[in-house]
Amino acid sequence: MTGRIKEDLMQLMQVPGLSGFEDRVRRAITARLDAMGYTAQTDVLGNLWVTIPGQGPSVMLFTHMDQLGFIIRKIEDDGLLRLERLGGVPERALAAQEVLICVGKGRDVPGVIANKSHHATAPEEKYKVVPYADLFVDAGFASKATAEAAGLRIGTPVVYAPRAVEMGETRIMGTSVDDRAGCAVLLDVAAHLATRDSGPPVHLCFTVQEEFNLRGAQPLAQRLQPDIALQIDLMLASDTPDMAARGEMALGQGPGMSLYSFHGRGTLNGVIPHPALVRLAEDSAMAADLPLQRSAQTGVLTDLSYVQLVSAGVACLDLGFPMRYSHSAREVCDLTDLGQLSRLLQEMLTRITPGFPLNRDEAS
Repeated sequence: MTGRIKEDLMQLMQVPGLSGFEDRVRRAITARLDAMGYTAQTDVLGNLWVTIPGQGPSVMLFTHMDQLGFIIRKIEDDGLLRLERLGGVPERALAAQEVLICVGKGRDVPGVIANKSHHATAPEEKYKVVPYADLFVDAGFASKATAEAAGLRIGTPVVYAPRAVEMGETRIMGTSVDDRAGCAVLLDVAAHLATRDSGPPVHLCFTVQEEFNLRGAQPLAQRLQPDIALQIDLMLASDTPDMAARGEMALGQGPGMSLYSFHGRGTLNGVIPHPALVRLAEDSAMAADLPLQRSAQTGVLTDLSYVQLVSAGVACLDLGFPMRYSHSAREVCDLTDLGQLSRLLQEMLTRITPGFPLNRDEAS
């Protein structure tokens, strides 16, 4: 199982797909779904989904395919580039990072976020984070004219230079583990569902613009009108010294579910999951002899925060995989967790029968 997940993850991590510019990723996922015999659909925003008919409450099982990054804000006369952040890009992780300027497949341009020469850095500068507005990208151009001749414009997307590296026996390190790992898991679930002969109606969805204030999943949920929504995303690993006080989520110890999320900055949204789905995840993990880690975090927000509010309300649960170093250019996950997450989701879907209780008096 992890062989297919590993192959898809390593390949999808190499495909740039800034939030709002996910087309290359969507085409790569569509090709994989086509090979399984699915007929995928897309909408004007670029969301991608397949619907598997069945009996019982309908399930929207989804993950996002976009990544965070930058937009070119200005091209200087000397050919250097100024950027705007798109998504929660950490400023302290930017200096000296290699980037890819996404002009078009076969025409993308490499560059580097400049870091002031050490020999010219004053003592008072050495421990300061440079604000993103003061940073610039060197892409090898000597003038604005040569940059524009290569296809660069204000508004051109920029991402961390795609990278995917095997690390140790089961771990993967690189760009956009968030959330190409979720995409790889969902593709694995899709492969297993392709031959099923019973179960609930399932919408397998790959959404857009999650990193841009959670824009894509809500319109898709409005179209699909699910009874249940299960969302796949990272869970903050807390097994490194800097994160030890944040929880008990560890790489290689299995998938996780969120019992509480609350952003706390910019938006007051979050998710408290439906009790029937919490019990479903716990019972499924026990039945399949899988570990199930638990998460409760402030500062975390997913698409599910808005999907839960569609129509008369949707029963929701966030599920995911532990990940280290979120939103940096080098994120880390464990393939064991991804494989077990796929198995958990498959088991959960078999247990959503026509009589599955969503009435809270019956479920809690």
